[in-house]
Amino acid sequence: MSFRPMLQRRAVAPIAATLLAGGIVAYPRRTVYAEAPSDLRKPIYDDYPSELSSEPIQLPNTSLSLAPSSETQSTEPPSVTDLLEGQVRRARLFLYAHSLAAENAFNDFLSRVLRIENAFTDTVASLAPSAESGERLLPGGIYVVVSAMAGSIVSRNRGIVLRSATPLAFGTVAAWTLLPVTMRNVSDFLWEYEKKVPAVADNHLKARNFIEHTYTTGVAHSQMGRVMLEDKIGEIRESLEKWISKGR
Repeated sequence: MSFRPMLQRRAVAPIAATLLAGGIVAYPRRTVYAEAPSDLRKPIYDDYPSELSSEPIQLPNTSLSLAPSSETQSTEPPSVTDLLEGQVRRARLFLYAHSLAAENAFNDFLSRVLRIENAFTDTVASLAPSAESGERLLPGGIYVVVSAMAGSIVSRNRGIVLRSATPLAFGTVAAWTLLPVTMRNVSDFLWEYEKKVPAVADNHLKARNFIEHTYTTGVAHSQMGRVMLEDKIGEIRESLEKWISKGR
């Protein structure tokens, strides 16, 4: 019998006993689950404790300086490209400012023209007679022009003053006779401008009062002359009747 295998078996036996004892010690005495029990689990989004949330978070006091320091500033002179860029920028700003000024001036001019046009059309519309008056400008205006031409024909062999005043007088009388509403509107419109010049307004009032006084005086005298003429005619008739009665 050989002693070598026996010695090998005796050497392996202590090693096997040691591994068995270690396995028994390391064997768990209770089951280990993949998840903790429900009473021990805690959501990951729970709030921090009040004593931790009430404390302010201290951030490190670091000041960031955005302005470049004097050490980092470039001391190199501007290049030709930078100078050309500045000149182009100034030229563009100059052209933009002048083009904007020209556009604004043109818009102001158009606005003034439109205001003048609207004022003119409104003035002409205000001078026209209303539809309720029944007055028409077309035939009445033609009659006024014909009357003025007749006045110039009547005074063609007279002096320059009479030849100038007669057509105006004939046309004015015809206009007030044929177009009374239009002439009233024109008179009120001219009076608004005359009030801006006190001297002209005073002379106008004096001339108007003189014309009205002359007209009323002429009408009164004509009525008195008619009454006197009727009285004379009555007296003559009575005397003729008496003379005829005596002759019989």
